[in-house]
Amino acid sequence: MSLETRSGSVEFRRVTKAYGPVVAVRDVSFTVAAGTLVTLLGPSGCGKTTTLRLIAGLEMTTSGQILIGGSDVTRVPATDRDVSMVFQSYALFPHMTVLENVCYGLRVGGEPRDRAVAAAREGLALLGLVGFDDRLPSELSGGQQQRVAVARALVLEPRVLLFDEPLSNLDAKLRRRVREEIRDLQQKLRLSVVYVTHDQEEALAVSDQIIVMDNAVIAQQGTPTELYREPASRFVADFIGDANLVKGTLKRIDERLAALRLGGGVEFALPHRGATDGEVNVAVRPEAVRLRPADGTEAPLMGTILKAAYLGSHMEYTVGSIIGELFVVDSGGVAAPLTVGARVSIGFISHGVTVVD
Repeated sequence: MSLETRSGSVEFRRVTKAYGPVVAVRDVSFTVAAGTLVTLLGPSGCGKTTTLRLIAGLEMTTSGQILIGGSDVTRVPATDRDVSMVFQSYALFPHMTVLENVCYGLRVGGEPRDRAVAAAREGLALLGLVGFDDRLPSELSGGQQQRVAVARALVLEPRVLLFDEPLSNLDAKLRRRVREEIRDLQQKLRLSVVYVTHDQEEALAVSDQIIVMDNAVIAQQGTPTELYREPASRFVADFIGDANLVKGTLKRIDERLAALRLGGGVEFALPHRGATDGEVNVAVRPEAVRLRPADGTEAPLMGTILKAAYLGSHMEYTVGSIIGELFVVDSGGVAAPLTVGARVSIGFISHGVTVVD
């Protein structure tokens, strides 16, 4: 299969999509580089699925431009856009065999049967489905149906492959395995993929870039590491992974760093990210909190264990303090867990603490 030579970029230039007075996508601009996987992430109604449908040509823009592989496709119909979409429901034909399902798009496009069958078998082999040719979709597991849907999209050799919530119908263990398969396939073939999900863990696991959407606009775009470690707002901090949102007091030290005080006197230096001196909003990742049993002396910030849960590889705590309740993940304290009601001193490691004003 020659997919890796056909991958194309996707570019949005100030795209807006409105349905009467309701704006689903507002003045959105971004670029998906050829051969990368970019995830559109956000809550229901944020505009991510509409954005995917605009790429596919299933919706037309109200204003702005869409380019695929450098060519303007803004008014090009879906059939001529050279993209394939894997739907949430898989959309397999129940009366057709696996081979017939995968051949379908090629046959409709006029491909001779022998060439369509050869391409379909190659696609099925790529997805680990050798020997499944004559099965019906009803005879497959959810994960196998997902792979058939991907194979059907891949054999069309699209410039861009689109996924709309592809794992939502699978159980937790299968979701992890199938998302790894999708990522491995994308990297192996250097596919250009735009992937929609509302699951932040899924987005972090598969993406080269993540575009977080909120209320029809882009809240932030970056690598998984950038979005997790440097969220631009309270919304992004809370949506990408768990975050404790607290108040702190900031004083600039220089052009980049500031001194941050949390609670009664915990202080450390971190990037101020343009925030002015005074009270600021701060995102604290659960794994950035350090708890120690109280030793009889008062630390700058004290707390009380309100909840404790053992999860095998780590402990999860809810801790009450003067800066609010903190959710804490402690991977080092499983052997000697803290108990509900215990007094603790609270500290932080700076690389999990971010100013989000």
